[in-house]
Amino acid sequence: MFLAACGITLLTAPELEGLPGPLIVIEQVAGVLACVAVWLRRRWPVWFALVTTLLSTFLLMVGGAAVVGLFTVAVHRPFKVAGAVAAFAMLTLGPYVMLHPDPDLGPTGTMTLSVAILLTVFAWGVVIRARRQLVWSLRQRAVIAAEEAKRLERERIAREMHDVLAHRISMLSLHAGALEFRPGAPPEEVSRAAGAIRHSAHQALQDLREVIGVLRHPSSSGDENGPVPARPQPTLADLRSLVEECRQAGMKVSFTMDGFGGTGTRGGPGGDPGESDADGGGGSPGDTSGDATGEAADEAVVSDGLGRTVYRVVQEALTNARKHGGGAPVSVTVAGRPGDGVTVEVRNAVWARQSPRIPGAGAGLIGLTERVELAGGRLDFGPAAGGDFRLHAWLPWTP
Repeated sequence: MFLAACGITLLTAPELEGLPGPLIVIEQVAGVLACVAVWLRRRWPVWFALVTTLLSTFLLMVGGAAVVGLFTVAVHRPFKVAGAVAAFAMLTLGPYVMLHPDPDLGPTGTMTLSVAILLTVFAWGVVIRARRQLVWSLRQRAVIAAEEAKRLERERIAREMHDVLAHRISMLSLHAGALEFRPGAPPEEVSRAAGAIRHSAHQALQDLREVIGVLRHPSSSGDENGPVPARPQPTLADLRSLVEECRQAGMKVSFTMDGFGGTGTRGGPGGDPGESDADGGGGSPGDTSGDATGEAADEAVVSDGLGRTVYRVVQEALTNARKHGGGAPVSVTVAGRPGDGVTVEVRNAVWARQSPRIPGAGAGLIGLTERVELAGGRLDFGPAAGGDFRLHAWLPWTP
């Protein structure tokens, strides 16, 4: 800009011929000072443009600095401010043409040329400002998108960590608490509890390795249900083994699964806590008696992503019941039909008796809500009629 101002100033030098000597000196000094002042234009752009525009009306060699000043305002100030400065410059063109008429162009030609130069400089500055703002906005959007991607990835990692570890750690705490509160237990029970602790610790270690695999090899598609280089992810078929594991830990779990054809099972909490669905419910694992939708859904296939989400919902609900239920019976109902969706309902009574409690911050339910919403479903939880705690989830099932 400094060189541009100097170049325009030098172009006006021939027009000083014929002027008195003192006036030529004033023109030259004013031109030099105006060009030097160009270095300060960004500190006071509006004032610089107004002063140089006013001086250029009377002093030809200040015109270069005035053009640079108008361009600077158009680039660095809002359109309203730049437009006001341009309008002021337009008003000074009348006195300028009267004081410095061009013998070749005449007053009309001089005015037309001056207006054209002024509008060109102004429009050029406005276009550059708009382009810079567009580039800045695109960069901001890219930064925001990157931060959003990082946030979603952190949430995905947090959900995965909680889902695969909270269940195992709570099982460890439950078995260890049983040993602590029964110091005089028979050696057989102590040995069985110690074996369960060892098994849970081994499973927790395996799950931790699985999560590390997820972190090292994230899904290229960004889908949290995408493939991970680790053990197969749990699906709907693993629900019975999850319930059985909880029963072996001493929980009283009633499990009902309807609407999935041959996978429909029923089981109750009665008898030995470690009994299978068939023993607890009086039927075979494949018995679908009472399941009105079993045959209709027999041909339907539950996707791995939907099955995994259902599994995580039941897993988190059982983990919370184990943490806060005080040993109360838990009822788990999973029902689904293609087109109608899959519903999961888990209920447990809230007992007032003293029991070892496992601390929790509620992050599991928050992550579970996010997981269900990402799958297109909804999750509700809270106290229900009769004093039970109820967790209800609905997930879409597209046939």
